[in-house]
Amino acid sequence: MYAVVGATGTGKSGVSLDLAEALAARGRHAEIVNADAMQLYRGMDIGTAKLPATERRGIRHHLLDVLEVTDDAAVAWYQAAARTAVTEIHSRGADAILVGGSGLYVSSVLFDFRFPPRDEALRAELEAELERDGPGILYERLRAADPETAVRVDARNGRRIVRALEVLAQGERTHGAALPEEPVPWQRTVITGLTTPRDELVARLDARVERMWADGLLDEVRTLQARGLERGVTARRAIGYAQALAQLRGVQSQSDAIAETQALTRRYARRQVSWFKRYPGVVWSHTEDQHVIDRILVS
Repeated sequence: MYAVVGATGTGKSGVSLDLAEALAARGRHAEIVNADAMQLYRGMDIGTAKLPATERRGIRHHLLDVLEVTDDAAVAWYQAAARTAVTEIHSRGADAILVGGSGLYVSSVLFDFRFPPRDEALRAELEAELERDGPGILYERLRAADPETAVRVDARNGRRIVRALEVLAQGERTHGAALPEEPVPWQRTVITGLTTPRDELVARLDARVERMWADGLLDEVRTLQARGLERGVTARRAIGYAQALAQLRGVQSQSDAIAETQALTRRYARRQVSWFKRYPGVVWSHTEDQHVIDRILVS
C-alpha cells in the first residue's frame, strides 16, 4: 500500500494521481482511497477542494461522497470502511493509495488503532452542553479529569473534547486523538509526506480561501442548508462552512468570514505538519519536487 500525506494545500491529490499513472505504466493498476474527513460528505466540494470527477484521470476513487451532511463522521466507522476498501483493491491485484490530511483518519488505517466504545445518549448530552456553553467549560472538565489528553487536544476543538469526555465517563482510557508512541503498522506501506515552506503555504492557503468564496461557496452552503447542514454535528463545523453559515445568518461580514477561515486553515495546517512529522519512515518531498514519484517507486 501507498500513502500520500501532508498539510492541506501541499498538492496531495496531484501526486496521488501521478503515482497511480506511474504504477499503471509499470503494469500495476492502482486505486485511490480518500482520507480527508470532510470530503466524505456529499455536496461539500468547493470548501474541501474536492477533486471533480472530470479531473480524476479515470482513476477510481473510494470514500468520496459517502455521507450526508447530517451524518457524524466517526473515525472508528471510517477505519473499517477504508480498510475494507484497501482489502478489496488488493483482492483485485491492484495497489491502494491512501490520500489525505486528516491525521487521525490516516493513522486509523495505517496503524493498529483500537477505538473505545461509544455511548450515544452521553454523547448527545455532551453535544448539547457544547452547543449551549461552548468548548471552554468542557475543556476545563477534560483538563481536570485527564491532563495528559487535554494537552494533546485543541481547546477549540469541541468535537474532540466531547469524544474524550465520553470515553472517560465509561471508565476507559482515551485515545486522546493522538498517534501511539510506538505505532504498529497495519500492513507494509510506503508513506510519502509533502511539504511546502511556511511562507509559500500560507500564501497558497490564503488565496485558496478567497477562491472558495469566488467559486460559489455561499451557494454551495445554501444548497447544503436545505439538506440539513445545520443539523449535522460534524459537517456544519467544518472550516469555511461554519464561517459561510455565519455570513448567511448575518452574524459575520464576508470579509470577516474569509479572514477567520484563513486563520483557521493556517492553524489547521500547522497541526497537520506536527502530526505527520511523527510518522516513522516517511519519505518527505517538497511539493514542487519533480522526482517525488521516482523516490516513491524505489522505496
